[in-house]
Amino acid sequence: MSEPISSTAASDPPENRRLLAICALALFATSLFMRAIDPVVPQIAGEFSLDVRTVALLSTAYTLPYALIQPVLGSFADTLGKSLVLKVSLVTTAVAGLMGALAPDFSVLFASRIMTGVVSGGIFPISLAIAGDLVPVSRRQIAFGHMLAASMLGNLLGSPLAGVIADLVGWRGIFAVIGCFAFVVYVAVEIGFRGVFVERRGRFDLPTILAGYGAVMKNPLAKICFFTVFVEGAVVFGFFPYVAALLAMRGEASATIAGIVIAAFAVGGIVYSSSVSRLLNLVGERPMMAGGSLFMATGLMVTAIGFSWPVDVVAFMVLGFGFYSMHGVVQIYATELAPASRGLAMALHSFCFFMGQAVGPVAYRYGIAGLGTVGAVALAGAGLVAVGVLCAATLRRTARA
Repeated sequence: MSEPISSTAASDPPENRRLLAICALALFATSLFMRAIDPVVPQIAGEFSLDVRTVALLSTAYTLPYALIQPVLGSFADTLGKSLVLKVSLVTTAVAGLMGALAPDFSVLFASRIMTGVVSGGIFPISLAIAGDLVPVSRRQIAFGHMLAASMLGNLLGSPLAGVIADLVGWRGIFAVIGCFAFVVYVAVEIGFRGVFVERRGRFDLPTILAGYGAVMKNPLAKICFFTVFVEGAVVFGFFPYVAALLAMRGEASATIAGIVIAAFAVGGIVYSSSVSRLLNLVGERPMMAGGSLFMATGLMVTAIGFSWPVDVVAFMVLGFGFYSMHGVVQIYATELAPASRGLAMALHSFCFFMGQAVGPVAYRYGIAGLGTVGAVALAGAGLVAVGVLCAATLRRTARA
């Protein structure tokens, strides 16, 4: 475990502020990369003469390794050092970005996306863990809020920036930018952390880890929380890779427009973050979960039906607002499933969420082929609403561990 540099009051020393800013930059970078491919799926499909539904699996190539590797990289961070794992992850992302930019065929591009997904699991959660080491509990919520704002900004800019780059220089330029930016963040970590962030390595203890799993899973709310975020990831984020193709089918082939539509999801999240306190006081947790699922289903259906792209922008704002309304409450319960094993509980929460994102594009691929876009989205939206009602009926503060 790392030693906090400072636990003094409101004014952090310059070293703390610098390290937190670097961690926020890392969060911004990995969030920027996450949705960068969605607006250019049709372009990639055209260059390699592939079906759009096949190229959409690039999303799964990122999210599935991301989900699977998180518990492993978390153990490495505790034993080898958080800063070391963060640096290796950033360098590998830079290499993978260059590999994608120069990919001679789809298999190489697919492999580069897998590499990026694997090491991104060592950027986002470890950056938050480092911030947790640096900031005392009394101020941690504020610090995390600032860092997650950087992440949300990355989500907001990722798709439209990728669309602009693709329209100007082609989809390969996106991978080149990813590689270069990852290297810049690596340099910032290498210089900024030197001689400042001192870590004590822990010991990998398998019995302790297994006991933690048992503590988390014996809480009856664990299955509900983890199943909920799996469904959210599959239904909501699994739909993102198909947005550009739907717009192209309506005659709007611009990758920039596709990026703007997808980015509206983050705008909805920002609206949520600015109003969450009032929402909790006004309606409470249970209506936020049920209502959030209904907002998500509505946003997805409006997009699937096929109006003009400005309507899709509004629909994605509604989708983002609904997602954060439901996900934010469920996340609170996940943090209290097993207070003594909170880190493991959140790792499992994240694992299930990204497993859903990995499965989602595959499920939509077959659902759209069998039921059509509207039919597949209607079925998925109904599932979301059912899960939202389940959460509202079963998650209770008095039942928390």
